[in-house]
Amino acid sequence: MTTITKKDLVDRIADDTGNKRVVVKKIIQSFLDEIVRELGEGNRLEFRDFGVFEIRQRAARIAQNPKTMEKVNVPAKRTVKFKIGRMMKQQLFDNHEAAPQSTMHPSPAAQPVSETS
Repeated sequence: MTTITKKDLVDRIADDTGNKRVVVKKIIQSFLDEIVRELGEGNRLEFRDFGVFEIRQRAARIAQNPKTMEKVNVPAKRTVKFKIGRMMKQQLFDNHEAAPQSTMHPSPAAQPVSETS
């Protein structure tokens, strides 16, 4: 599996759109900052066909240190849940053997990932 960085995405988008890399980088960073800000305020972000980001509250629990077998209190915390959208689901799972039909540039080594709730 290949790791794709923000710089890689900036370069691809700049090449595809003909925009300067510095402009594309600023737009992408602004987009990511807005996602973090909205999630920080507890808002749900829905991108049709792509997916939904939302904050979930995890309950406090008692865990166990596997080395020492000691019980450990784990406090409640907020976490981000991503639910995959229809188009991404089709791209990753239904058509994983077919050639990509969108402008997305999947990694050649990309493997389908199991969805967890």
